[in-house]
Amino acid sequence: MDRLRIVGGNPLFGSVEISGAKNAALPILFASILSKQKSIIKNVPLLADINTTLKVLDSLGLKTLFKLDENTMEIDGSSLNAHEAPYELVSTMRASVLVLGPLLARKGIAKVSLPGGCAIGARPVDIHLMALEKLGATFVIESGYIEGKAPNGLRGAKINFPFPSVGATENTLMACVLAKGKSEIHNVAREPEIVDLAIALRSMGAKISGEGTSVIYVEGVESLHAMNHRVAPDRIEAATFLCAGLMTKGKVTVNGISAEFMTSALDFLTQAGAKISDTPTSITAEYVKELSPLIITTEPFPGFPTDMQAQFMALLTQANGNSIISETIFENRFMHVAELIRLGSKIKIKGNEAIITGPVQLTGAKVMATDLRASACLIIAGLAAKGETFISRVYHLDRGYEQIEMKLTKLGAKIFREKEK
Repeated sequence: MDRLRIVGGNPLFGSVEISGAKNAALPILFASILSKQKSIIKNVPLLADINTTLKVLDSLGLKTLFKLDENTMEIDGSSLNAHEAPYELVSTMRASVLVLGPLLARKGIAKVSLPGGCAIGARPVDIHLMALEKLGATFVIESGYIEGKAPNGLRGAKINFPFPSVGATENTLMACVLAKGKSEIHNVAREPEIVDLAIALRSMGAKISGEGTSVIYVEGVESLHAMNHRVAPDRIEAATFLCAGLMTKGKVTVNGISAEFMTSALDFLTQAGAKISDTPTSITAEYVKELSPLIITTEPFPGFPTDMQAQFMALLTQANGNSIISETIFENRFMHVAELIRLGSKIKIKGNEAIITGPVQLTGAKVMATDLRASACLIIAGLAAKGETFISRVYHLDRGYEQIEMKLTKLGAKIFREKEK
């Protein structure tokens, strides 16, 4: 098993290219199920979750080709001949549940293992099933599998989500595009990744409007043609690198992304004292003065993203005073706190709140990644720590960050991947 060794204390300077967004790429890849033609998807990041997605698509009979040198995926949907996403694949990546909507829309039948992934909370699929039932699907859950059927096809409906779930919005949107008639989906997620999925579906001939607002309107069509789409940049990766630059008192530019994708994170970085500048295709964060404490609450978009909570917590260990982070999305997303404390952080947990006292001098230690974003959090902390930090279980990291060691090394970090001893 691999681990990362980080020699801390080196300010990061320079620029880095941002990859395509994992959270946009996964539903877009699953959307290829909806077409009987060959889709082309560009700017796909090379990640463990992408490899898992390809295995799921392959298991359904689709023909896939990943051109690594171009980060381009070709997916031929004409050979779809199965409807089951097996446990051994779905258990490693929760997003595999996103085959439900496309399979029901195209084949009228789907069997998907109950999902797994990072252990950051329950994240039930009940909202997904409720929405798909409104469209005419019926479900049975037994032996660890969700079995769905819509033998007469799906029908357009008015759907109201009790919570703006990203995954449920994606599954429902993909189901609606081939449903008979018109659909209205209310209280939907508004994340940029939802907008990107809608753009990708429209490239296939889907009739969608309202994405990016709280209501999405869909007029079903009989069939979709091939997709030709470029995945949007990863706003979480971009914010992670900006935090790393500030954590080490440096200056980092992220290329290939616009500030409109990450307004909330940039607002908080500015409040903390960072100097932020941007162009239409880049963002720069520079450390210019002692960081100020923050009060942050994670919220659905356009609020502060839960996927940046851990990275900001690491950053706030260097702020002058008490910061408070409230986690309202997932009930078990403070597992990185114990590892940050091993590095010398002063953090107390009260219910869903973390109180971070800074600034502190972090000191290198052996720590363990507990989930994807916790991995990034520990890297950021290790870069600022005195001495060497060893991070184990970095397979979590490989699920969501493309070539992160290479990119950090380019910025001046001393970070090395090695075998566990």
